[in-house]
Amino acid sequence: MTNAVGRVAGKVAFITGAARGQGREHAIRLAEEGADIIAVDVCADIDSVGYPGATEADLDETAALVEKLDRRIVTAKADVRDLDGLRAALQRGVDELGRPDIVVANAGISGTPSPVALIDESAWQTMLDINLTGVMHTTKVALPHMSDGRGGSIILVSSMLGLRGGGYMAGYASAKHAVVGLMNSLANELAPQWIRVNSIHPGNILTPMLDNEWFHRTLRPDLAEPTMDDAAAVIGHFHMLPAPLIEARAVSNAVLFLASEEAKYITGAALPIDAGAVAKF
Repeated sequence: MTNAVGRVAGKVAFITGAARGQGREHAIRLAEEGADIIAVDVCADIDSVGYPGATEADLDETAALVEKLDRRIVTAKADVRDLDGLRAALQRGVDELGRPDIVVANAGISGTPSPVALIDESAWQTMLDINLTGVMHTTKVALPHMSDGRGGSIILVSSMLGLRGGGYMAGYASAKHAVVGLMNSLANELAPQWIRVNSIHPGNILTPMLDNEWFHRTLRPDLAEPTMDDAAAVIGHFHMLPAPLIEARAVSNAVLFLASEEAKYITGAALPIDAGAVAKF
């Protein structure tokens, strides 16, 4: 293996939801800049979620892509709702690669658009369990490894709907808003240890969470066989810039920045990568 060169050279990154989509792209981008990766994913379908979950084959593909970059990766199947299982998965990675310097709490789900009065109770709870409690669990299992005076960077993945809300997405928006409160609390709590904590707020990112038959049909029930382009025509109005969809790598570039020494004095910040959606009138 060649010596790592890059903005996070020699670091270890712990990433949840890493089998595909944004999580995979974060793993690749950090590996390109020298990090080794601890990658976990539930690799299963989730009740109340209308689109298929990632698979173990997806997680294996993430591993292969990181290894092609001549970086090390440890993968594990783990559910962020299961604190003990997540802790064991991280420990496996730490035993092989060392303590995490970077944490990317990325695992999350999207929900079925619904008015509040019609939200299914179990769907609401699943949303909070994964998109909020799962984020807390990710930081909780990482912190004992990071509290050694060497500092680190924790990046919590929220959403543009974590800063502005959105009709018919109350469960998702509520969980993603709460992530900002968690971020601010952790930033204040961990600053004396030089552990920086920030949140990122993506807009409409082109990943399997959006690019699937269920999502296309949810947004365009008027069409027999709607495509991603048809769905994008509906959600594109959220963005200020004339781009209905954002590539996942744009978000990963922000993750890399916050993980690197370039962001040494940035903590407690909520960073939108949303084509101006939060600022749009």
